Amino acid sequence: MEKPRRILLVTGRLAEPLVRKYSEGYDVFVTPVSVAAFLTPELIARYLKKAGVKSEEYDLILVPGLVRGSAQLIEDELGIPAYKGPRNAMDLSQVLKALEEGFKLSKEIPADELFSFDALKRVEDIRNKTRNRNYIEEALKKPWNVLIGNLPVGRDFPARILGEVVDSPKLGVEKTLEKALYYLREGADIIDIGMVAGETNLNFIEKLPEIRERLKEAGFDVPISFDSLNTSEIESALDYADLFLSVDEGNLEALVTEKPVVLIPTNQRKGYFPTKPAERVEFLEKLKEGALDLGYKTIIPDLILEHVPHLARSIAAFQLYRERNPEDVLLAGVGNVVELYDADSVGMNALLAGIAKELSINLLLTTEVSAKVKGSVRELRRAVDMDLFDIPKNLGFDLLILKEKRESEWQFEPAREVIEAEEKPVELEPIYFRIWVEDGRIWVNAHRGTEAVLTIVGDEPNAIIDTILERFEISPRHAFYLGRELERAHTALKLRRSYIQEVELFREFYWSGR
Repeated sequence: MEKPRRILLVTGRLAEPLVRKYSEGYDVFVTPVSVAAFLTPELIARYLKKAGVKSEEYDLILVPGLVRGSAQLIEDELGIPAYKGPRNAMDLSQVLKALEEGFKLSKEIPADELFSFDALKRVEDIRNKTRNRNYIEEALKKPWNVLIGNLPVGRDFPARILGEVVDSPKLGVEKTLEKALYYLREGADIIDIGMVAGETNLNFIEKLPEIRERLKEAGFDVPISFDSLNTSEIESALDYADLFLSVDEGNLEALVTEKPVVLIPTNQRKGYFPTKPAERVEFLEKLKEGALDLGYKTIIPDLILEHVPHLARSIAAFQLYRERNPEDVLLAGVGNVVELYDADSVGMNALLAGIAKELSINLLLTTEVSAKVKGSVRELRRAVDMDLFDIPKNLGFDLLILKEKRESEWQFEPAREVIEAEEKPVELEPIYFRIWVEDGRIWVNAHRGTEAVLTIVGDEPNAIIDTILERFEISPRHAFYLGRELERAHTALKLRRSYIQEVELFREFYWSGR
């Protein structure tokens, strides 16, 4: 498709002001239909032909993204290439700019969806490049890249995510595998086996080969890291893991290995941890020098990312270390920061990933123990993908979940008569319903008295309410109530929140004021 110059934008009456505002002077054809979503390709073709639109007048027709069906019919009828624009008129300026730069539109898929597909394809292109054998071989010749198991890590590769399975010995093999597979499907690159602090679990360590093999059987041939400060545990795991967290001054001499180790600026035996950035950096540099002298081959420093109120000083330590050691591969435990802050994890993970990109921190360790950090691996993966671009904005994909990029400007004119809503008394019906979410689906029990007479399970509220209406006679008010609750349950699933019937999903954020 060549660059179009003469574009005709089709819209409905209500969206006309917005379309003209964001169309940068392009011609706009307003159909007699009020809402663009009510338009069809057949209607659009009929209106344009009736208006006398000729093929020599325009290079391209752009119809609303909400129109159902293919724009091919319009092209067939008028002889002018026709494509779908965005679903929201406010995205028109971005689409038109991209179109003039050669962006290819679709006759079936809304333009805003195509932006997302295109951006994610570019992400995959970058990742595929870094998976190329020749690329990896050349990159590993550089001092700022290393190999962990079969995974290349460093400046010339996207940041790698370690998903920590906390207290693995307590979970046992099956639960550890379940958690590990969940992390990998969410986007983790390395599975970190977290041991139990203050305990020695040598029997569990012997299960690591089984865990690795079963991960391979499930399609994930990934490195395994081992997370413990117990010297005997680390010694027992040397033949089984690919990376070891954490070596410090207290166990440095006892654990000499050619496998990669994460070195931290502490002496756990003596309870020593330098807090000032300069002291921390100097201490870690001295430890690294000593480790190399002892025979360690691959050292990955971790300055230790602290939670608030010491976050800034730990970031300063990372920055100072990076300035003095530009070629080292670094690791940061971002999960510790997110876990100890009662705020939504999405933005925090995005910000920490951005800081890691700026400081070339190549390994990000996180976990999902409490409910508030659930989804952190997926959030970090999306943030890392966004950080593959110079500015993580206007990419076509994002991490906006609870907030929106821009406020909607849609406005409608009220009817001549406006009345205040008034709630009426409700008469209870003999049938009632209990709704819950489980295993990623919505479940509904239909009750008569105390007995559940039928269970309905589904993924979409419409399918469930249609099934209920087919099986039971309920009032319109009851149906409206069920529709509202089912949609709330569906929203909870999408946001990975708990759902309790008749309980609001979100508590109101109060400000005490002054």
